[in-house]
Amino acid sequence: MRDDYLQSALKVIDDPNILINVVSRRVKQLRRGNRPLVESLEKLSAEDTALREIAERKISFELATPEEIARR
Repeated sequence: MRDDYLQSALKVIDDPNILINVVSRRVKQLRRGNRPLVESLEKLSAEDTALREIAERKISFELATPEEIARR
């Protein structure tokens, strides 16, 4: 992973644990064939693509509320 992409993504999602989960889920989607939401002139790894998507606010997340968790 490129450190500059990581630092940019951490400005959007400041909790490293949440960032890891969002990146992990997106990497799985990209590896299954989903198209990247950002364009790049260089060949990026799935991890770097996910970090760039987060940094450019192409991907967001929403935490479950305690009520939603209790219903599960």
